Amino acid sequence: MSGPIRVFLVDDQELVRTGFELILGATPDLLVVGSAGDARTAIDRLRAPELRADVVLMDIRMPGMDGVEATRRLMALPDPPRVVMLTTFDADDLLVAALRAGAAGYLLKDAGAAELVAAVRAAAAGDAPVAPRLVRRLIDSFLLAAPPPEPAARPAPTGLDRLTAREREILAAVGLGLTNAEIAARLCVAESTVKTHLGSVLRKLELRDRVQAVIVAQTIV
Repeated sequence: MSGPIRVFLVDDQELVRTGFELILGATPDLLVVGSAGDARTAIDRLRAPELRADVVLMDIRMPGMDGVEATRRLMALPDPPRVVMLTTFDADDLLVAALRAGAAGYLLKDAGAAELVAAVRAAAAGDAPVAPRLVRRLIDSFLLAAPPPEPAARPAPTGLDRLTAREREILAAVGLGLTNAEIAARLCVAESTVKTHLGSVLRKLELRDRVQAVIVAQTIV
């Protein structure tokens, strides 16, 4: 990606938008290109051809249209931005809906500056950042939202038998909520190697992104 990562903020709390803008604006490779206090305004602005955003930080709960519906509409655009959902620790009942709507990741509103910046960079790079404290909540919500299993054993996802031992290790580490850098350190390999293996895992299991890999890892590995 050439130039700074272009970020758009959507949150009905002005204090949250201001705080995030101050943090992101002080980071050389990030550029805040706009913000909105409600989803409809955000969609209207992001549809404008003169405004291009690489990453949208989207509050999951807002008056009127919530972040899930807003994400669904943004994903219908020809070249949609990556959407990272903003949530509080106890507002997790919409996490699975956001995943299915196309959210690229999840970030807690009380995230520190370093975590915020890392999440934006990860989303822009095609990764799916998930706050570690949300991993268990996301998995539990997904299982509760899923239909009850059939009496017979559930078949493994297509392609699981084609994973190498190293790919299984990395999938298991992803299921723990570890970042690529943390996985690389744990397995004593280069971060680029982790990204390559993870990409292979996603292809073989026909998964869209890291968030789906986290869920699969918790249920089969």
